[in-house]
Amino acid sequence: MDPVIAKRNVQFIASRLGFADCRIAPARRAPHAEEFLHWVAEGKAGDMKWLERNTERRTDPREILPGARSVVCLALNYYPGSREPNPSYRIARYSWNDDYHDVIEEKLTDLDLAMREMGGEQRYYVDTGPVLERDFASEAGLGWNGKSTVQIHRQLGTWFFLAELITTLPLPPDTVHKNHCGTCTACLDSCPTNAIPRPHFVDAPRCISYLTIEHKGAIPLELRPLIGNRLYGCDDCLAACPWNRFAKTSRDLRFHARKEVFEHELRDFLALNDEEFRQLFRKSPIKRIKRPRFLRNVCIVLGNTGTTEDLPALRVAGEDPDPLIAEHAQWAIEQIEGRSFA
Repeated sequence: MDPVIAKRNVQFIASRLGFADCRIAPARRAPHAEEFLHWVAEGKAGDMKWLERNTERRTDPREILPGARSVVCLALNYYPGSREPNPSYRIARYSWNDDYHDVIEEKLTDLDLAMREMGGEQRYYVDTGPVLERDFASEAGLGWNGKSTVQIHRQLGTWFFLAELITTLPLPPDTVHKNHCGTCTACLDSCPTNAIPRPHFVDAPRCISYLTIEHKGAIPLELRPLIGNRLYGCDDCLAACPWNRFAKTSRDLRFHARKEVFEHELRDFLALNDEEFRQLFRKSPIKRIKRPRFLRNVCIVLGNTGTTEDLPALRVAGEDPDPLIAEHAQWAIEQIEGRSFA
């Protein structure tokens, strides 16, 4: 098939599948490969040890798929709106409902089948494989990489998922998009833990999204107060971006707030056993951190924002057989009592 016609067909099918944008990058070594390798060597990946593996595959898609010619880069709008479903705690918007991996992989499967009929062989990912996806998104003109390292799109702002198909089809590449951040530092200034000390560099072990999701152990004492009421993830650097004034609410209800989750008050979560936790967060990205880490986060937010009414539930959690829960519950009790009896 003519490459121009093939590209047009790929973009048409992607649009019909619900993707907000689809652009093409050449399959070659990632532009920021060396910066990534240096970042990993500095230990800035923290507990995310998978980033230290397969570095050659991660920096060059041709190592993943021999004969790769193009990278199809896709954007899917997930913005559920600005209103917080429960003002007493905050959960990153991408995880308000269904797991985006499941939603997007269905679409990628369909697009892959269509591209196979065009004669292509593909490998596809939605942050599930060794791909520096933001590099290729920028190479494809799918927005630009902001100073917080979050991808920015002129029509979507920061509220979108990235996905990509590495393909053997020789699709004509799109033009690289100009960086429109200018002198703005809103994303850097908004970070509660100063995890973005300079443009395009994230100190992951200080990032609240890392601490509440990826970090497996106890959260450092000096960082606990800075987490505030952020229960799972953090949207601060995304929400601060001025380009969000163009963002539109996603029409996919699978990304809108799940009522049965947000009707819970914080201390209600402490009563969940393993089965109840799995049931409440079925099909949700939150389920992957499992009950101990989630209740660890609950205890930290209660320690920062709770009242004496939360102490009975915390005292029960302080006796939990899981030491991660028990230690953070005891810390929360001390914080609340310190405020109450000061």
